[in-house]
Amino acid sequence: MRRLIFQEYVTLDGYAAELDGGLEFFDSIADHADDDNLRLLESIDTMLLGAETYRLFAGYWPTDASANEPIAPTLNALRLVVVSTRLDSAPWGSYEPGLVIRDLDAVRALKAEDTGKDIILWGSITLFQSLLRAGLVDEVQLRICPILLGAGKSAFPSGEPPVQLELIEARPWANGGVLVRYRPAS
Repeated sequence: MRRLIFQEYVTLDGYAAELDGGLEFFDSIADHADDDNLRLLESIDTMLLGAETYRLFAGYWPTDASANEPIAPTLNALRLVVVSTRLDSAPWGSYEPGLVIRDLDAVRALKAEDTGKDIILWGSITLFQSLLRAGLVDEVQLRICPILLGAGKSAFPSGEPPVQLELIEARPWANGGVLVRYRPAS
């Protein structure tokens, strides 16, 4: 079975976005994160996104604006799968369009494919929370930025039963950021 890895940039106080949706807080660790992501992407062949994150990514990654981004060529070559009940198609610039799936059963089928590498879920907080509740997330990677926002959009579900996680790795970066990797406890 293929593993589903959720990766998110978060502030030290657990926010994945600023109140206005901004993501400027992670600029301070971008260089370290790019190097790390290039290594991670060697084990990934599929990018899973929710509809909102897909729209954000599609407006940047498959365009000339991302030409200087070290991970752009590898990211754009990934198989794209978008979970949405509203989208009919998922164009990706001049690259192969994404596959649109409708529900968590389709994610289960994607994970159960006989061939393929791991699947990465970037952003897509609402989708992540649904996948976590359904037991479909195999690893949670947080790229912690050394900043406290005080308010914003949380990466984690609230009002839900606790989810126990086991630490796989914690690696500090020279600029004060930290990569932490967890797996759901069995």
